[in-house]
Amino acid sequence: MIDDGTELFTIGELARSTGLTVRTIRYWSDEGVLTPVTRSAGGYRLYDAGSAARLELIRTLRELGLGLDAVRRVLAGETTVAQVAAAHVSALDAQISSLKVTRAVLSTVARRGSTAEEMTLMNKLARLSAAERRRIVEEFLAEVFDGLDTADPDIRTRLRFHAAHLPDDPTPEQVDAWVELAELIQDPEFRALMRAMVEFNAADRGPEVPAGTSLWFMSRLIQLAGEALREGTAPDSPEADGVLRGLLGDADRAAVLDRLTAAANVRVARYRELSAVLNGLEPAAGYEREFAWVVAALRAHPDR
Repeated sequence: MIDDGTELFTIGELARSTGLTVRTIRYWSDEGVLTPVTRSAGGYRLYDAGSAARLELIRTLRELGLGLDAVRRVLAGETTVAQVAAAHVSALDAQISSLKVTRAVLSTVARRGSTAEEMTLMNKLARLSAAERRRIVEEFLAEVFDGLDTADPDIRTRLRFHAAHLPDDPTPEQVDAWVELAELIQDPEFRALMRAMVEFNAADRGPEVPAGTSLWFMSRLIQLAGEALREGTAPDSPEADGVLRGLLGDADRAAVLDRLTAAANVRVARYRELSAVLNGLEPAAGYEREFAWVVAALRAHPDR
């Protein structure tokens, strides 16, 4: 305090009373957010009690991460603390989202042992805009369904749901899943596999077949195969042939075998797993044992 009854404080005294460094206070003063009320005869900056209170507010705002421009606007009365806080929350949300993406990409790189080129691609995929992600999904669906008008529309709906967009506030696991799924649906071999499945479906359906029939068939397959497994029916037994007749009727068993082999592909199963993560769902049952039993039964009992 200056010994002249005016209760003015030097930078050193402010530093000792607040615990801040002289260097920090001098920097804030130079930046115009803590203006001295006057100067001493020797040219030293002097501050009053109001300056000390202002200094506490500056420190609080800076500890919360606000830049000096925002602090200056608050102190000048150009904006309120509440308005600045709301804007800062939005900025922090964006920063947190970006950090989640960064963490997910780095975690994937570490797990895969990726090269620099692969890391660059993963980072690019993870940071695509929502519009760019939608474009990738729509291009995938367009290639898979192009010209196959008789395909079950429920399949298109389910594929679009499975290829869900990355949520606005994704978890690291969802970012990781999106990167892998985006790579998968842009792979020409995977697109060809999915198109072959849809072609099989379109060839089996007439124009009058209700939507959802394909899904009903799969449900029926899982039900009958599950019963056969629980009863201990061997795929190469005569009883298994009866199960196939109940499921397929007079359908071409060789063609059905081709379709089920495609549907049971491990990459298709991975596509479903990734989709569940993106949609925030528990992974759906793959019914691998049921499909494997039907495939084995079809091989043991080809068309008679």
